[in-house]
Amino acid sequence: MISIKNISSKTYLLALAIGMFFFFTACKFNSDMQGEGASFLQGEWIQDSIPGQGQMLQYTLAEFKFTCDSVYATMHVNNKVQTIPDSCYKNGAWTEHAKGIYVLRGDSIIVDGIYTKENGKQKISGCYLSGQYIPRFKVVYHSADSVVLESRFDQRPIVLRKTKDITCIPKKRY
Repeated sequence: MISIKNISSKTYLLALAIGMFFFFTACKFNSDMQGEGASFLQGEWIQDSIPGQGQMLQYTLAEFKFTCDSVYATMHVNNKVQTIPDSCYKNGAWTEHAKGIYVLRGDSIIVDGIYTKENGKQKISGCYLSGQYIPRFKVVYHSADSVVLESRFDQRPIVLRKTKDITCIPKKRY
């Protein structure tokens, strides 16, 4: 005859084994290594101008560095109308910096990053943008030396010219 004590301990062990199986097979830890990224984006890119920028009250020219699945952005802001305090306005021209990781899904570049100081450290506060840097771009066109992006939030084309090639050599993230 089987005792109740043996059934409950066998049931307990079975439940524990099933739980451990699901715990160790359901979760996947993120690698601490960079991913490959999109091969055609690898390099340094610069936006020389925006059509009609002379007539615009505010515009931003961008520079991007894509290395593996990481992106580093420098944004040169030009603002003819002072909308921020005098100490921050700097005659209407200042620079923003950001870094993050990106993924290419179909024709979309999805970036998850943060605004940084010039030295690459996270910017918590200050005159300009801080916090998350999460632009979304559509790749309209690309060739070996040019890329045209369209911001999902702005729809103005961002015409980029490649200034330097970079070969992806994945490194540790942290």
